[in-house]
Amino acid sequence: MAFDFKKEYREFYVPKTKPSIINIPPMNFIAVRGKGDPNAEDGDYKRALEMLYGVAYTIKMSKKGDHRIEGYFDYVVPPLEGLWRQDGSDGIDFSRKDDFGWISLIRLPGFVTEADFDWAIRQAALKKKSDFSRAEFFAYDEGLCVQCMHIGPYDDEPATVARMNEFVREQGYETDISGKRLHHEIYLSDPGRTAPEKLKTVIRHPIRRTK
Repeated sequence: MAFDFKKEYREFYVPKTKPSIINIPPMNFIAVRGKGDPNAEDGDYKRALEMLYGVAYTIKMSKKGDHRIEGYFDYVVPPLEGLWRQDGSDGIDFSRKDDFGWISLIRLPGFVTEADFDWAIRQAALKKKSDFSRAEFFAYDEGLCVQCMHIGPYDDEPATVARMNEFVREQGYETDISGKRLHHEIYLSDPGRTAPEKLKTVIRHPIRRTK
């Protein structure tokens, strides 16, 4: 049976709807950076996802080709994730989607080296006859965070974030969003197949102890 990150690391991917504090270990990702409204038809966000999944499935299906990755095991491609920011703002204002800056992510298994990643970029570009140079090997050490499962439309996330902020204050922490520690979302539902009120999204914010 293929290794499923969501099932094996439930503490990272299936939190409760009540906020909790967690320490996230370093992880490696496929990443594509961009700006603008993720809902724009044929926009940059859509192209970023095509690159992410192109590389992700090239690595997963390497078992069927000539390229052998040391330590490879069969696995389910992990869920799409995103780091989000807006210049001049400590949080996320969903009324200004055109001002989003984002890093779209898919987690890499630990056996994938940067050399394997570079091979996958070349292979994906050849297969798709497209430029994959924006995809990067992204190491992220997130550290201490608060997280919560948000159920419902993305535009309703501010209510969940408000509960998270209240929780961290009660626990003696404060949100620590910066240029390197960002608003983080993990998408557990396909918005094309799931009713908005049933969408499941993990929301994660970096925190630090209050001085």
